[in-house]
This record gives sequence, C-alpha cells and structure tokens, in this order.
Amino acid sequence: MTYSIRSLVAADLPLLLALNNAAVPAVNELDAPALAVLVDHSQLAVAVVDDDAADVALGFAVLFVAGADYASENYRWFSARSKDFLYVDRIVVADGYRGQGLGQLLYDAIFGAARRMKLAEVLCEVNLQPRNPGSLAFHDRLGFTEVGQQSTKGDTVVVSLLAASV
Repeated sequence: MTYSIRSLVAADLPLLLALNNAAVPAVNELDAPALAVLVDHSQLAVAVVDDDAADVALGFAVLFVAGADYASENYRWFSARSKDFLYVDRIVVADGYRGQGLGQLLYDAIFGAARRMKLAEVLCEVNLQPRNPGSLAFHDRLGFTEVGQQSTKGDTVVVSLLAASV
C-alpha cells in the first residue's frame, strides 16, 4: 500500500470523530460539533490515506500556530512559553494501522508545514496519567524532549509537554 497526506474535508468528519473517540484516553473525547469547530479553527488539519482509497482517512492531525484563539490548557501553557511554534492538538492513527509508519508520515507533513511557515519548533503533549507508553516512545524517537509537565482536567490527567526543533 502507498499512503499520502491530504487536507481534511467536511466529508471526513464522521470518520474522524469515530477515530478520535476510539483513541480515548490518549486524546480527549469530542462530539461532532466540537470536532467541526476544532478543525475549522485550526491552522492546518490533515489526513493520511491509502492512495487506493483516498476518501477514507486512516489517521489525522489537527494543528495550531501561536496566537490562535484556542482555550486548550496545554496550548495556553505552550503559548506562555513561546510565540514561534506549530502545536499538535491531536494526532490519531486508526487502530488497525498503527505501527505501519502512518504516524511518521503525519509528523513528516507536520514538520514540513512548520518549515514552510518558518517556525522554530513543533509542540505537543502526551499523557503521563493515564500513561501512554507507546506515544511517549514514538515521540522520543522523533526527537521530542520534555519541556514541562502539567495536570489538567481537574487533576484527572497529567501530561508531558514536549518540544522538537524544526
């Protein structure tokens, strides 16, 4: 199979909602209106697809730059630290497609976008509580380093705040 990255379109939203909510607690659960608003307000939202079925997203990423009107606790933490970044709000790969390089393809596109925008770093967070060991190892392999930790959602979630130079 050959995979490609493309921009998200409105027709993707029902499948993206299912992918997102299947990935809880690695990402927070969303309803359809919240996902639509998130994608609409993002700087960039992309899907990874099989070239033979380009209308079916196998994974996706939603990204914000500094200065966005976005209330995420983690985004606000990064915004207080830097004004020169591309923030990965969420990156999700469908269950049956993990470990096949799709996350790497998404991050290649993310870092490419950051370079085109002349941004200094890519920022994201990964859960420490509940722990997401696969994502922590994946981000470590990509060169992300921890720049902080914070407790969110009324102290029910603890995240590692990560940065990687572009």
